[in-house]
Amino acid sequence: MARIGVIALQGDVSEHVLAMQRALQGKGEVIEIPKAGLIPSCSGLVLPGGESTTISRQLANSGMTEELKAAAKAGVPILATCAGLVLVSKDIGGDAKVKPLGLMDIKIDRNAFGPQRESFEADLQVDGFEKPYRAIFIRAPAIAMAGAGVQVMARVGEAIVAARQKNLLALAFHPELTDDTRFHQIFLKMLEA
Repeated sequence: MARIGVIALQGDVSEHVLAMQRALQGKGEVIEIPKAGLIPSCSGLVLPGGESTTISRQLANSGMTEELKAAAKAGVPILATCAGLVLVSKDIGGDAKVKPLGLMDIKIDRNAFGPQRESFEADLQVDGFEKPYRAIFIRAPAIAMAGAGVQVMARVGEAIVAARQKNLLALAFHPELTDDTRFHQIFLKMLEA
C-alpha cells in the first residue's frame, strides 16, 4: 500500500494532502511530514508550492535535506510543484538565498511570469494527454533549461512548465488546486514502477 508524504514546512500542504487522497481513492495513505525521521517510511513524496527561500531554510534546519536527497537517490518518486520545482533543480540562476537540492538537471527562472498579481490559468498541451490540462500558475517559476535526460512534458510559450526525469515529476503550476488528477495519476504510476 502506498504511503505518500507531503513535506509540511510551509505552503499549500493541506491542498496537496486532499488532492493526493482523491487520486489514491483509498488505496494508500497520505501523511504530513513536519520533521525529519518520517521521509524514509514513505513510498512517494510531495514537495509543495510555497515560498522557496523559506522552505529551503526550513529543510536545512530540520535535517530533512539529506533525507530528501537520499530518498531521491534511492528512486522514491517525488512530485515537486511551484516552489518545489525550484528546490529540486540544480541551478536557480545565482540566487544565493535558496539552496537547491540539485536532484534534477534543470535551470530555473524564479517568478518567470511575474509577481503574484500576474498569476493566471492556461490550457496546456501535455505530452501524453488526449485533451488540454487547465493549469493554475501562482507567482510561478519556469524551467529555463533542461538537460538531456529530462523529458519536457508541457510549455507556456518557450517556458517549460512540466518535466520529468527518472523518479522526479516537476511542475511550475498547482495540480492540487484543480479536480483534474492526471498529473497525480502519472505520479501514482511512478510509484507502481
